[in-house]
Amino acid sequence: MKERRDLICPEYKDILKVYELRGDSDVNSTHIYMEAQIFTPDSKKMVFHQSAHSHGSDKNDPRHRYLLLDIETGKVLPLTEETGVTAPSVSPDGKVVYYFVNQTEINGGKLTLKKVNIDGTKREVIMTLDVPPSGVKTQPSVIYPISTIRSDCKKIALPAFFGDGQTKDAPWGLMVFDIEKAEVNVILQGQTWCNIHPQYCRSKKSSLMRDIMVQENHGNKCDVYGGCKILVAGKGADIHLIKDDGTDLRDFAWGRDDGEQCQGHQCWRGRSEWAITSTCGKEGMRLIEGKAVPHAGHLGRHTPYGIRNDLSREIKKPMYLHFQTDASGDKMISDTYKDDDGGKVVVMELGRKGKDPFRNLQRIVSPKCSWKKDAHIHPFLSPDGKCGFFNSDESGVLRAYMIKGLENIWDSKGGSI
Repeated sequence: MKERRDLICPEYKDILKVYELRGDSDVNSTHIYMEAQIFTPDSKKMVFHQSAHSHGSDKNDPRHRYLLLDIETGKVLPLTEETGVTAPSVSPDGKVVYYFVNQTEINGGKLTLKKVNIDGTKREVIMTLDVPPSGVKTQPSVIYPISTIRSDCKKIALPAFFGDGQTKDAPWGLMVFDIEKAEVNVILQGQTWCNIHPQYCRSKKSSLMRDIMVQENHGNKCDVYGGCKILVAGKGADIHLIKDDGTDLRDFAWGRDDGEQCQGHQCWRGRSEWAITSTCGKEGMRLIEGKAVPHAGHLGRHTPYGIRNDLSREIKKPMYLHFQTDASGDKMISDTYKDDDGGKVVVMELGRKGKDPFRNLQRIVSPKCSWKKDAHIHPFLSPDGKCGFFNSDESGVLRAYMIKGLENIWDSKGGSI
């Protein structure tokens, strides 16, 4: 690791440390998307990758691989060697990393689910999918770079495209793999599911662990090969909750309004049934938490009996984009838009769910990124809230970064943007 004291905001230089993380020195490094389940539960190890970008990787790139960081020592070990690796998830017990090998093509090829011990030993194939899943006419392709794993380690979900290369408005869908039975079911299908961002609820309660939060992109336009030409249009995306057998669709009361649209970034508030989204529109780039309610259409913030709380309501000009919480749901990290002096990494603390705004807002790091899409900051916290992580290409090369020492600033009096 290379220390980067120059990226720390002046008042925190004696409190925090920032490190640049690398794999092979001749290729870039970056973090996996904020909501990905890539930590061991003790916050001692984390997965990131090299020869990639902030939204994924090239399945044909032989230099792309996943790496394991020992957070305490800074040691980095390779986890994968295969070409085409994608969508990793660390098992909630921290013992295993599940990942996919993408050798698909439009309505062809194969997709393989594998697992490897967290130390890189004992690699196994769980199943290979080289035929259409049950209930679908075509094989999956354009594999999503993010998977999500259930808290009992029994199922893992992954989105994909189900087009044949000829059909207009072909469907996308969400596959749920039964790890023990080596079976797969497609629980969502349709043209609007092109950017699902699936996230299993992190709770270990049986009543909650089967819930998957999903994003529906209304107004998107994709070509017959799954290339996205328009990601979202009209009143924008909305966010739903669904059981992993495809039943009990519910809605979050966010977005689809002239004053408020979902940016497309959301995460669970720790291990609770509350989730948080970032919005844009006339009312600014806000952070709003909520709980799912019975499905009533695609009404967004106007969903009947919607449950929501504006966490950023005390900020005069909110400019929040990407964010994530720790496992307790009490601590939060976010980036701010480039209009905020080039963009900052900020942290805040959360109070009573559904009632309080965030407090103790502190600006801690200046990433100095270019704001190119492939170099988004995408900050997130370790489960214990002691470390933060972000991306930046300020050096001219995209790199993953780690912030250490956050335990020294929680519950302190912070400034405001």
